Amino acid sequence: MKYNKDLIEKLIYLINIVLVCVCANCFYLAKRFPALIPVFAVGLIFSNFLPMYSANNFPNKQMKICNHGTKCLKVFSLSVMISIVYHIVIIFYLFPIQWLQWILSAVICICVESIIFWNGIISVYSTSLQLGIKLRVLGIIFGMIPVAHLLMLGKIIHITSEEVRFETEKYKINMTRHDEQRCDTKYPILLVHGVFFRDFKYFNYWGRIPKELIENGAQIYYGEHQSAASVQASAAELAERIKKIIQETDCEKVNIIAHSKGGIDCRYAISHTDIAQYVASLTTINTPHRGCKFADYLLNKVPKSAQQKLANTYNTALRKFGDKNPDFIAAVRDLTSERCMILDQMMPVPKGIVCSSIGSKLNHATNGKFPLNFSYYLVKHFDGSNDGLVGEESFRWGENYTFLTVKGKRGISHGDMIDLNRENIPGFDVREFYVKLVCNLKRQGL
Repeated sequence: MKYNKDLIEKLIYLINIVLVCVCANCFYLAKRFPALIPVFAVGLIFSNFLPMYSANNFPNKQMKICNHGTKCLKVFSLSVMISIVYHIVIIFYLFPIQWLQWILSAVICICVESIIFWNGIISVYSTSLQLGIKLRVLGIIFGMIPVAHLLMLGKIIHITSEEVRFETEKYKINMTRHDEQRCDTKYPILLVHGVFFRDFKYFNYWGRIPKELIENGAQIYYGEHQSAASVQASAAELAERIKKIIQETDCEKVNIIAHSKGGIDCRYAISHTDIAQYVASLTTINTPHRGCKFADYLLNKVPKSAQQKLANTYNTALRKFGDKNPDFIAAVRDLTSERCMILDQMMPVPKGIVCSSIGSKLNHATNGKFPLNFSYYLVKHFDGSNDGLVGEESFRWGENYTFLTVKGKRGISHGDMIDLNRENIPGFDVREFYVKLVCNLKRQGL
């Protein structure tokens, strides 16, 4: 069956190339047989819709359009090379007597190829997640530079092709294991965000992870606490949130997966409120359990007036996004190594709750998205190997510890661990990692 599908895909691709080449270089045929002009017009329209057809099933309309755009760009790349060779050959027969006809043929060719190109580039620019803003901008800049534009087009085609392949394979995997409901845990999953973020409705802090977990049977809830507050204040909010979930769903307990400062907030809530009885497990993701030494440095070196000005700006802005009482300074202060040492002693590993921690390493600063590519060196100076924000030595906590990275310069950053940038990282499938994490909770009867 797969062989037949691949054969059909290749056949359609070949037909499309031939169709575009014929339409792009139709001047002399159209001149000799004017009745063929409507045929060429219909062929051009058909050639721009044909890439939309595929023998494969895609996870969503977005990927279907991205695949369509990628095919258009592939057809453009090959057909434009054939058209260039064709016009180079005929130039020897037409110059200098029929040079005007050659120019008209070239103009028609450029117009036809431009249509298929813009069809493709607009489709991938509007649907691809992996191109990113940087590559889109570079594509526009290098698109005006000869030779460089071909290299950039090749890179765009490679990235979008791989994106379509990867997402389609994930879709197939989820379809085959749908009935297993491997993430259908006994207790629901509570995702707790870190500092300076909120659980926005249209921009999920956890990227594509929640959807992947839900597709595999998980029941997901969010912390819905403020973006910046002291550990004690955040813990109180989370305690109330957990009680509300218990009351509304009668689920008895929750499995908490907390990122960054959210892990410390949850530890404090378990140790210093009455919600320990409602927590089955706590998994911390890249949490600075022993704090960040660079945070101590910043608080000691940056003038108090500058700190307060930044805090006031942040607090004012976040109130507009829903925070009732944001406290920038308190949040940062509770992330210092000095403060976290005190907090750590106040929050022993709780008995009766499965406690695990996960950390990751960014191998090179340039592979971290802004602002992690800037903070990486500062953190490295004070805390050594890090994820762009938190030192490696600060991650370990609880009964089980998992440390992640990938070979080469890429590594896995603080943001990568929550799919913040929706990036497919070679060697690390963050969505599948969380599926396995939750699947393991299910195996433990949680």
